[in-house]
Amino acid sequence: MKELVKQLLYERHLERAELVRLLSNFDQELLSYINDCARSVTITHFGKAIYLRGLIELTNFCRNNCFYCGIRASNRNIERYRLMKEQVLNCCRLGDHLKVRTFVLQGGEDLAIKDFIVEDLIKSIHREFPYAAITLSLGERSQESYQAFYEAGATRYLLRHEAANRDLYNHLHPDVMSYDNRIECLHTLKKIGFQTGAGMMIGSPGQTIEHLVDDILFLEELNPQMIGMGPYIPQRDTPFASEAPGSVLLTLMLISIVRLMFPKALIPATTALATQADDGYEKGILAGANVIMPNLLPIEYKTKYSIYDNKEAVHQTTKEQIENLKKRIDSIGYFFSENRGDYEP
Repeated sequence: MKELVKQLLYERHLERAELVRLLSNFDQELLSYINDCARSVTITHFGKAIYLRGLIELTNFCRNNCFYCGIRASNRNIERYRLMKEQVLNCCRLGDHLKVRTFVLQGGEDLAIKDFIVEDLIKSIHREFPYAAITLSLGERSQESYQAFYEAGATRYLLRHEAANRDLYNHLHPDVMSYDNRIECLHTLKKIGFQTGAGMMIGSPGQTIEHLVDDILFLEELNPQMIGMGPYIPQRDTPFASEAPGSVLLTLMLISIVRLMFPKALIPATTALATQADDGYEKGILAGANVIMPNLLPIEYKTKYSIYDNKEAVHQTTKEQIENLKKRIDSIGYFFSENRGDYEP
């Protein structure tokens, strides 16, 4: 099996059957080996720098009813909110004080957050923090909307594909949501010029190893600049509330596979990984990740963006969270970079 890892390291590609074999048969020894290889590749391209992306969750309203997500439209058990412009800017000011150089405006697909509101936020953030990068993660929009956001000054867009297999995508989403539109949005974002992020949940209900291989091959075809993967975590107010969470070990395996295939990609050690494992951030970094995304929201809003249960650090202030993260990153020999961490082809 180590031969497959070596082949992936040098060729950045495996055939479907080889990927199935690798994902189906790994043990702790092989996981440690591929983690070591991926970590070496990451250090070659980035050193031991970890890039901070400050999350600002604008709204937990969402028009969609994804079966796995706690902010789904039909959930009546959460308190909804939308941030005002000054609240968003205050989050940016806090992040800037804490040396965060990328702001990620994220939210559900909220019909009240019109394009002109997003454009004004982008421009206002740029005026005050011209050296910072702005990332959006606001779901599926029209090509015209994406173009307007890009021209306003946003340069990155995160849109997880969630499942590259059509049948699995349909299993995770209601009929009104379109697999084809999700994939088309990702290609549109890349065509416009965004540094584009895709990704999937590991261990989502109904997912098989073959489905994960579909995801890997889709990523190879899309060639995104950012790739986000975390274990599936159930949320109590969804149809999938009783499903088992995804595997931490399989998530770490996939982080390493993706790092070997995409040596220069920006790959986060996700909050979901840190929620599932007490040392999830450390394990993710040692498997090849090079991004962490602390939450810049005030505490009173953090618990309301409940896409899954028991989310890590929702009861910490941003300052406490970043100080704690710094100690943890220091303990494994890494450091937080004060650079934006742009993708470098």
